[in-house]
Amino acid sequence: MTLKKVKPSLNKIAKSLAEIQDAREFLLKNTREVIIISSKSIISSHKGDIKIAKNYLKQADILLKKYKKKTTPDLQKYMITPEQEFVEAASLIAIIEKKEIPSEKELGVMPESYVLGLLDCIGELKRMIFDKIRIGDIDDATRIFEVMENLYLNLYPFSMYDKVVKEARRKIDVDRILIDDVRGAITEEKRRSDLIAALNKLQK
Repeated sequence: MTLKKVKPSLNKIAKSLAEIQDAREFLLKNTREVIIISSKSIISSHKGDIKIAKNYLKQADILLKKYKKKTTPDLQKYMITPEQEFVEAASLIAIIEKKEIPSEKELGVMPESYVLGLLDCIGELKRMIFDKIRIGDIDDATRIFEVMENLYLNLYPFSMYDKVVKEARRKIDVDRILIDDVRGAITEEKRRSDLIAALNKLQK
């Protein structure tokens, strides 16, 4: 018994693994740019700079499509985080503009990325609602909360797929707490507004 057949087999495997490793490192390094750009889109959305937010989103989309061409099935998991950030940014813009949140197909992302991105968007909606409450725009705060709550109710069943969609259950648990916090804040603000309105009426 010799190792005559082992050496060429191992050389072939080593070459294949080296290529996969190089591709993995390439994706990890370059998709960070997508995450950063998507984050900038989210920040711009919160500032009310929707035109800038859309421009960042377009840049992220172009880069995602570019890197997907270099992604083999074995490396698709490394696209989840950048796609997730992209979904979060795109969803936030749609909600601000009172449009339909794009579908998974429209955004061209994997199912797992889509679910996780929507779950993360709920956290951004909480921030936006509190900003609306601070400036006294209770009507828009209420509108966004309705979207937030409906989004959560539609995503809640995905907690059962936690073994497939990693982090889904944890994110859903966190989002439930966020929903309760926002509901309490809006209820309190409405009571305050009603009280002020009643007092103003008495003074007339």
